Amino acid sequence: MPFLGLVALLACRGKQEGEKSIEKEIVEVKKETTLPIMDSIPQEPKLKTFQGLADTTFVRLADFSDDFAYDLRYATENNFLKAKVYDCAECYTRVKTAKALIAANKDFLKRGVKIKFFDCYRPNSVQYKMWEIVPNPQYVANPDKGSIHNKGGAVDITLVDMDGNELDMGTDFDYFGKRAYHDNTDLPKEILENRKLLKETMESHGFWSIRTEWWHYNLSAASNDKVANFKWKCND
Repeated sequence: MPFLGLVALLACRGKQEGEKSIEKEIVEVKKETTLPIMDSIPQEPKLKTFQGLADTTFVRLADFSDDFAYDLRYATENNFLKAKVYDCAECYTRVKTAKALIAANKDFLKRGVKIKFFDCYRPNSVQYKMWEIVPNPQYVANPDKGSIHNKGGAVDITLVDMDGNELDMGTDFDYFGKRAYHDNTDLPKEILENRKLLKETMESHGFWSIRTEWWHYNLSAASNDKVANFKWKCND
């Protein structure tokens, strides 16, 4: 082969190999710089903070903590009314009540348990329905005066373990009888210890109990708040 032809052939091959090398580098760079598709990355739900909120503001508790359990009975027919009186299951309280509940629950979590809610804020109109069925102030507050539930300062609760199993408290929620009384000590040791854990922890965070219901706790700081009758919105 003539010398000039050989030079041209080698130059052509070098050019082709050089182009292939450049193309390979471009592909590798694209692989390294390709960003992941954001829709494929699961986004953690962001909890709200209490910053800027007055202590008397009503808030949805689940927006501020995901460490609670719920069985909001009045949004079902599984209650002493035998009727669904809430349009949907939500737990609302005043900000100061929510803060105290979150603080108490942190202590419970250290013991391997957490708060489960049966009822939280209750519209005053529902209080009137309850009073019609059980007009006994030992169990149901007179709606004319209003319950601390109506003020966003009372909750009905129990404790569950990390698997969601309720601790044995001796009776179900809304059991109207002496077996539910705090001063009834004629109960198995386990039940008394569970009630003691609930009561002492809640009291250490500003709540007080009533004698006839082991599940009911009022926040002392909410006693003088106004009775409310708003109904929360339900998400479709």
